[in-house]
Amino acid sequence: MKLSFHGAAGGVTGSCHLLSANGRNILIDCGMFQGGHELTEENAEPFGFDPETVDTLLLTHAHLDHCGRIPLLAKRRFEGEVICTAATRDLTRLVLLDSAHLHEEEARWRRRKGGRDGPLYDTLDALSSLDRFGRIASYGQPMEIGPGLTATFYDAGHILGSASIAIDVMENGRSTRVLFSGDLGQRERPLLNPPSPPADTDIVVMESTYGDRDHRSLEASVAEFFEAVTEACSRGGNVLVPTFALERAQELLFYLRVGRLTGRLPANLNIFLDSPMAISATRLFARHPDAMKPEIAALLHDDTDPFRLPGVHFTREASESMALNRIRSGALIIAGSGMCTGGRIRHHLRYNLGHSDCSVIFVGFAAEGTLARIIIDGATSVKLFGEDIPVRAKIHTINGFSAHAGKADLIDWHGRTGDPSRTFLIHGEDKERQSLAKALTGTRVDLPGPHSVYDL
Repeated sequence: MKLSFHGAAGGVTGSCHLLSANGRNILIDCGMFQGGHELTEENAEPFGFDPETVDTLLLTHAHLDHCGRIPLLAKRRFEGEVICTAATRDLTRLVLLDSAHLHEEEARWRRRKGGRDGPLYDTLDALSSLDRFGRIASYGQPMEIGPGLTATFYDAGHILGSASIAIDVMENGRSTRVLFSGDLGQRERPLLNPPSPPADTDIVVMESTYGDRDHRSLEASVAEFFEAVTEACSRGGNVLVPTFALERAQELLFYLRVGRLTGRLPANLNIFLDSPMAISATRLFARHPDAMKPEIAALLHDDTDPFRLPGVHFTREASESMALNRIRSGALIIAGSGMCTGGRIRHHLRYNLGHSDCSVIFVGFAAEGTLARIIIDGATSVKLFGEDIPVRAKIHTINGFSAHAGKADLIDWHGRTGDPSRTFLIHGEDKERQSLAKALTGTRVDLPGPHSVYDL
């Protein structure tokens, strides 16, 4: 039995791990590298394995850094089965079609500049890859994926439908359980149930995004968010919230509804969800109420939408989005992407970042090299659409909204997996991985690098 790592090994994007056992190759995730230009180029490089030899792809969740290279995998002759939860399947379709559209747009832009490179993959590639999606996984229900191989999905509490995946391997008369955490959520979230790993695990492969620190409490983070919004409104400016379309946007809508209903936000605040993907994802939440906390499911079953209220506008069309840039006061604009690597948020930053009466509130992780990280780290100007834009807006970073578990929650989750003899830390930068490695006891800890291979 061998385990190899072909993404998110020393970084936080591009999750892609290969387990080879009993003559079968099982891929866990096939995500996009995100960040600087060199990572964009890395997406087009060979995977580090032959896609034709992969029998099964187990998908933990629908974030682009976990599913974004599936169309490329299929384009390179992967013909196996993709297995995931029902909610992940619906959200992945949305994410991959949007990603293909962006790749097509970028290729058109390069051609206008004299380049010849086509898109990494196009809409047809994305649609074709969706044909590879087969059985639907339910939490806690084992599924046979090959001789002596069983996969069981467990709630990871990260985004809707997210899962940790245990693979039980019976090889040479010996049983081994390998658990892949996927991305893990915090124990206390407004919409989702907490992560629930299986016990009696032999080998753990776990994320370490925030392996060196804990988040602020959710209550304090919500209070800080309301204060930042109210303060910007009092200055007469707009508020920009770069956000991920899946989960974070829906959580923000939920809390904005709470803030409006409790009087903690200005009554005249106009809220715009300016992300076609986030709008569609919000609709998909209503299709999967049972994947959320019982109290949220109860609201949806009673036809009470926890994501809508007066003063909230869903701007799907590009013309509607462009019109927002004429608003100079009293608007809160939620737009993607969360790391500001693309999407409509870049246009809104272009028109608002230079105004001292405006605010930008970051509510999620920003990887090295992304525009979000550059702004957070104190840049006095940034380049957008070929222009140097001064950074005069007030910048807030509120990490308590993170969909990722903090250090204490990661240690708690690991402690509930039983008594694993070996742990691989992935999906984290080196400082975070090393800090978490020192905190884990009673297990051998490995920090794999790109394309590293281990005999188990």
